Amino acid sequence: MGKLVYDFIEGNKDLKDLLGGKGANLAEMTNLGLPVPPGFTITTEACRHYLRHGTLPEGLAAEVDEHLARLERAMGRTLGDPADPLLVSVRSGAKFSMPGMMETVLNIGLSDASVHGLAAQAGNERFAWDSYRRLIQMFGKTVLGIGGHEVERAIDEAKRAKGTASDLDLDAGDLRALTETFKSIVRAATGREFPQQPREQLDMAIRAVFDSWNAERAILYRRQERIPGDLGTAVSVVAMVFGNLGPDSGTGVAFTRDPSTGHQGIYGDYLQNAQGEDVVAGIRNTVPLQDLERIDPRSYAELLAIMKTLENHYQDLCDIEFTIERGKLWMLQTRVGKRTAAAAFRIAVQLADQGLIDMDEALRRVTGEQLAQLMFPRFGATEAATTITTAISASPGAAVGRAVFDSATAAQWAERGEHVILVRRETNPDDLPGMIAAQGILTSRGGKTSHAAVVARGMGKTCVCGAEQLDVDVAARRFTAAGSGPGSQITVREGDVISIDGTSGAVYLGEVPVVASPVVEYFEGKLDPASDELVTAVHRIMTHADARRRLGVQANADTGEDAARAVRFGAEGIGLTRTEHMFLGERRQLVERLILAEDDAGRQAALAELEPLQRGDFVEILAAMDGMPVTIRLLDPPLHEFLPDLTELSVKVALAGAGATERDRRLLEAVRRLHEQNPMLGLRGVRLGLVIPGLFAMQVRAIARAAADRVKAGGNPHPEIMIPLVGAVQELEIAREEAEKVLAQVAAETGVDLHVPIGTMIEVPRAALTAGQIAQAAEFFSLGTNDLTQMGWGFSRDDVEGAFFGRYIEMGIFGVSPFETLDAEGVGRLVRIAVDEGRAARPGLTIGVCGEHGGDPESVRFFHGAGLDYVSCSPFRVPVARLEAGRAVVLESAGGSDSR
Repeated sequence: MGKLVYDFIEGNKDLKDLLGGKGANLAEMTNLGLPVPPGFTITTEACRHYLRHGTLPEGLAAEVDEHLARLERAMGRTLGDPADPLLVSVRSGAKFSMPGMMETVLNIGLSDASVHGLAAQAGNERFAWDSYRRLIQMFGKTVLGIGGHEVERAIDEAKRAKGTASDLDLDAGDLRALTETFKSIVRAATGREFPQQPREQLDMAIRAVFDSWNAERAILYRRQERIPGDLGTAVSVVAMVFGNLGPDSGTGVAFTRDPSTGHQGIYGDYLQNAQGEDVVAGIRNTVPLQDLERIDPRSYAELLAIMKTLENHYQDLCDIEFTIERGKLWMLQTRVGKRTAAAAFRIAVQLADQGLIDMDEALRRVTGEQLAQLMFPRFGATEAATTITTAISASPGAAVGRAVFDSATAAQWAERGEHVILVRRETNPDDLPGMIAAQGILTSRGGKTSHAAVVARGMGKTCVCGAEQLDVDVAARRFTAAGSGPGSQITVREGDVISIDGTSGAVYLGEVPVVASPVVEYFEGKLDPASDELVTAVHRIMTHADARRRLGVQANADTGEDAARAVRFGAEGIGLTRTEHMFLGERRQLVERLILAEDDAGRQAALAELEPLQRGDFVEILAAMDGMPVTIRLLDPPLHEFLPDLTELSVKVALAGAGATERDRRLLEAVRRLHEQNPMLGLRGVRLGLVIPGLFAMQVRAIARAAADRVKAGGNPHPEIMIPLVGAVQELEIAREEAEKVLAQVAAETGVDLHVPIGTMIEVPRAALTAGQIAQAAEFFSLGTNDLTQMGWGFSRDDVEGAFFGRYIEMGIFGVSPFETLDAEGVGRLVRIAVDEGRAARPGLTIGVCGEHGGDPESVRFFHGAGLDYVSCSPFRVPVARLEAGRAVVLESAGGSDSR
């Protein structure tokens, strides 16, 4: 194994794979000459070795010794020296930001002996004991696995005894006594004294940070954010600088732009006389960063200059953590900041306008998931709503749900279908399951840089923070707030409905109605792009995406209304019209007559009644998509889906006895005859068309006559006929021969020259594997990835998603449902085979996809790489597909990876 430890002066921002984001960026800031405390980083390779083998890699201890000695020389102090101690922090840092999900330990090196040396060094006994109790508190939870409740209870008791609600009112004696209490808690929980040897503390902390990579909350976060589980974390060991030395010290978090809106300005939080974890944890309410100008003008000016340097250097929004130690500014971290969807679009366009990036890079920096978030509804009129309070708008959106007061309840209620709002004093990383389950998050403490705010923005969750007017009583499962009248009070109990507005920070009692997003109104053509700043940004990026993309984007639509909406959203055709949807409602009776027909005459009569209805449907869709292709899939599902349920009908007939109607008896007989153990693999698709004479012919005739009607009306129809569930070329050849005869007959009848391409869905694995044969009889392929996934995995979608997919995702068998994002390794290989062999047999063969994957961002990028001509998805997902099709091109040109 190679080099395992790097000094900050040896790294740079491009070594994130090796040094993690934190270590790489600390090195980068050091190289830029910014004030960074000296330190070193242990690589992710060391972590991966430790996680695989359970032991630290050979040679790591010696490298740590060497770099620690170098750090001690630079600082002029020795780790844990009783007279003049060097203290260090031990911090996690993976390649991808995972805020709060892994561990950090501050003040390593303090002991019963060195605490006195620290007091003398700082001239501040209170500060020394405050630092020591913080070490034992963090070390106990992080390294020794001691729950935090006893420690928090001890702090509360100390404050109560002092008659105060603030930690700052505890003096040196109080904190010394608290430290002894913490040590007794460690002794009782572990059977040993708190470690007094500084190097033992350091080694144990390093192992704990490595172990935290596989902590439950870290695993859950990686699944949520689709971060690979085999990357591991680096560990940065940094000389401590102290923000808790008094009023001339403090700690803060700054953003170079507002991560919630994207607006330019000074954004962040500052906390006097505190250590860094206090800000992120939200345990004390901060002041706005602008207040630092009044508190410490010199440090404020230096911070603004550094913020400008970092944004210009990284060419992006930067998230910065800093500490001021007795008027001296130190930079503890920077990273490209997490942001909301609205901020992502605004910032990308702003940076392009400033000349820091080009529009290709702007396109790389937004995602289809973010665009989808912007299309969600927002609150409408709120004048009639009861406002409980207005607090900090931490992550935008409109969320309505029942108030719940802990993570477990949020997850349980959401599992049973309830919409919930997670209400906490402040969140911590253990609340992640509830945060994922909730529609929104409301906290009474913390600001825009608190744990709740940072994680919510990353997940696209609505969040309101710092609602100080709320008295959140988790034990009593309620919160209270002052009412509008003198002495009045609003009480919200668990289960009561509240609404939170992450854009304005308002919290409402009850349910507030929502209205369409302005982004949707823009796509609908109801809003001028220039009328709204966010819409302008979306418009500019979508225009660039459309100019860059190679993939066409079509829509799945079954009605003229759906088709018209798809066109407004930018669809260039219909990739899938499902004709079975036209047999529902009142038309079911005609399908029943078809099924119950006892001879060809009865069957043809039923088909004759169905044909003009289908023809009318097709005329409507072809009119809406005039001049664009419309791919119409012939009947796909088994006929039993149009009949009553077997069990219900059996009970009905049995209860009626001799009084059962003849129709019900005949229906029951037909249902029993058509009943299949596994209907999705039974008589459906092309098999149905070959077995029931005249069924497909009726549909083809309706399509052809609808096209002729549109031509005579001056239209320019482009229908395409798609034959489903083909597994053998012979099936397609027979169905195609029948369809061509019908098309010729209608052309002769109407005098309209019809060119209607005939193709097939590739949705059976055998079809993908014999695509070269099938292409000889098909003018186009449309990949039906829903069925291809079902049959490729051997999954029955209706059963497996609820039965065990959740457990499979927990176990890491797959990171996301293969019905949501295409399985690139398995099903994706079938797709590539179908594309390669199909085009080898028929050069220029048009190939698209019409499964739900056609609107999934990651899958769209796969289809681009596989060489498809178009994707087709629901109308609402068309803008997402357009954006991702453009991103696929610019990501490919940048080497295939997202710039984020």
